Amino acid sequence: MRTILTVLAMFICLGVATNVLANRGREEIRFFSQTGTVTFKHVEHTKRGSKCTTCHHEGVLSGTCRKCHNGETAPPFEKVAHKICKDCHKQGSGPTKCEGCHVK
Repeated sequence: MRTILTVLAMFICLGVATNVLANRGREEIRFFSQTGTVTFKHVEHTKRGSKCTTCHHEGVLSGTCRKCHNGETAPPFEKVAHKICKDCHKQGSGPTKCEGCHVK
C-alpha cells in the first residue's frame, strides 16, 4: 500500500511539474472577497505576455499568495493584487474599476 501511495504521489508531482514547465498554469483561479469574486483567467493572461514572475515572484511552487501575503509576513494579498492588477490593466485594456473584476 505504501508503495502505491508513493508512486501515486510521484505521478502527481510529475503532473504539476509538467504543467508548470509547459507554462500553462491553471486555466482560471477564483479569489473570493466581500466585494465579489474575481475570476483570474490564467491562460488568457499568459497568452497576452504576462510573465510568471509578475505574480509568482517567489516561484510557482512556493505556495498560495496568502501563505506570505497575510499582512504580517508580507503586505496583505488584496493590497498587492490591486497594485499589480491595476498597474497592468492601466497599461493594457483590462478593467480598472471594482465591478470590472469583482463580480457578485
